[in-house]
Amino acid sequence: MAAQHVLQLTGRPPENVVAVVRDDDGWQVAVEVLELHRIPETTDIMAIYEVALDTNGDLVRCERGQRYHRGQVEEDL
Repeated sequence: MAAQHVLQLTGRPPENVVAVVRDDDGWQVAVEVLELHRIPETTDIMAIYEVALDTNGDLVRCERGQRYHRGQVEEDL
């Protein structure tokens, strides 16, 4: 449901659901979306959309969070 909401709001097809957390109010879901296609693809601009759904799967909140290059790797802390 979260991925469908992101598609409807942004017009961009989600690539992955990268996190799902259930809480007392419903679900918190992180959805990865291609924001800008570049060549080579490792330089594409990606974004994580943070979506909150109620217990029925209805959209409560959708925010664009982190943006990064597709080829970017998280560094260990």
